[in-house]
Amino acid sequence: MAAYSSNVRLLLDLIAVPSVNPAFLPAGDPRAGEAQMVELVGQIGRRAGLAVELQAVAPGRANVLLRLSPQGRPRHRVLLAPHLDTVGLPALDDLLQPRVARGRVYGRGACDTKGCVAAMLSAVLAVAMSGRRPAQTEIVFLGLVDEENGQLGSRHYATQGDRAELAIVGEPTRLEVVTAHKGDVWLQLKTLGRSAHGATPQLGRNAVLAMARVVEVLETEYRAQLNQRSHPLLGAPTINVGAIRGGTQPNIVPNECIIAIDRRTLPGETETGVRREIAALLRARGLKATFDNLRLSPCHPLQTDPALPLVQALCRAAGRQQTRGVHYFCDAAPLAEGGTPSVVFGPGDIAQAHTSDEWISLTSLERGAKVLEKFLRNLE
Repeated sequence: MAAYSSNVRLLLDLIAVPSVNPAFLPAGDPRAGEAQMVELVGQIGRRAGLAVELQAVAPGRANVLLRLSPQGRPRHRVLLAPHLDTVGLPALDDLLQPRVARGRVYGRGACDTKGCVAAMLSAVLAVAMSGRRPAQTEIVFLGLVDEENGQLGSRHYATQGDRAELAIVGEPTRLEVVTAHKGDVWLQLKTLGRSAHGATPQLGRNAVLAMARVVEVLETEYRAQLNQRSHPLLGAPTINVGAIRGGTQPNIVPNECIIAIDRRTLPGETETGVRREIAALLRARGLKATFDNLRLSPCHPLQTDPALPLVQALCRAAGRQQTRGVHYFCDAAPLAEGGTPSVVFGPGDIAQAHTSDEWISLTSLERGAKVLEKFLRNLE
């Protein structure tokens, strides 16, 4: 192997270990699940003398915690919390063979978020091996499962784990410190009609036509209403009608039609409020549609005070004058709801996430590890 830095070698090892979220592969696929990643991270932690703990989340799936105790009695705690799972694509086998080219590391998870795992692990290991630990702050590397699907790992830790003064959630932010992100609510709306033969459509009532009018109102009037709202870091909330299903064949008037909606929310907005305002708008336009139960928990938005001392300390370590907001959601909001103020930070660019040639630059990876190490070394 070429003379790569320890950070790059670690990332190559991480990419080569499959950890595809089970939601994206058939049951029993050996590439599915985070267990192999948990084992590798645990081995790395044990070799460095860190206390290793597994937190069972679901059958065969566990968060992994590496604890670096302070010199004295622990009075504070900081979490470095990347997720261990990745998405999958048809070219997955090729992406599980990491490579370095043109100043980049290529492979599944290079950007989202094994680059963050490598940078955060490297920073914790550097402090552990230096012999100069913080005086009163416990440092915890928290590898989370299931971020790419249901956020089971962060939701579980938020209710069962120890709170901290700050969680730095690993996502590719281009080394910007993110204190706000949008939430996401998925909804289904259903319109009902009356079936009839296609030769005599006047005897039926077309549910697809009724839904077409609903879609028009949502994508025009409702979108315009949302554009009137604004958040200083996140801009306006959004709506997208992403799927529609209705009818069975051309010669039958459809008696049912369903659409799936993606509604990105701002801090302060709730699923109940979103449902209420959509229902009120449709009612005012004389349109009849009912909400269909999706049985999915909403992903809530994040808003953390950028003036918090530890947030400011991270900004100084990263050389940033101000914090940012992002449109995607992640594990930061569940951890924050559990009582731990949370920010998002990591090497890489979200534009490369989930792509068929996913990559992260060597420069960003190395810089991210150094920023995090600097932050950890300045903890009290």
